[in-house]
Amino acid sequence: MRAHHVRITTFIHATEDEDKVLDAIATLIPEEIDEEDIYFDVSETKGYFGNPIKVVNAEITRSRAVRSFLKNLKELLSEGDRSYILEHLDEKVDEEGTLYLRFNKQKAYLGEVELDEGADVVQVRIKVKAFPMRKEAVIKDVREWLEE
Repeated sequence: MRAHHVRITTFIHATEDEDKVLDAIATLIPEEIDEEDIYFDVSETKGYFGNPIKVVNAEITRSRAVRSFLKNLKELLSEGDRSYILEHLDEKVDEEGTLYLRFNKQKAYLGEVELDEGADVVQVRIKVKAFPMRKEAVIKDVREWLEE
């Protein structure tokens, strides 16, 4: 599978340690990706009850870094998580060719990678390169990537 870019997003709530949340994101990013190949943005906002929340976005766009991320991600996924993605591919891919994955933030901080559909997650969006750019083509590419 090839991709245009990878975007990683999570929230840092007032009760959380910012460094720990950043460590959770780092669990998903292989060490061989240079820091200059990752665009980080942290913005501050307020939650529903006015509580401060930081939104962390990381973007990887360089082809070499994206390939490295995808290779690493595939290695980190358990067989159970691969099966789950394959079973739910139609829900995980949108019409624009983006694959959406959500990982447990607490486990990622501990160095474990586990899919999670809860609220406290690290979201990974992968803009897949497929030709023709149709949802069906993207699903086929993701399926082949996970099954090879």
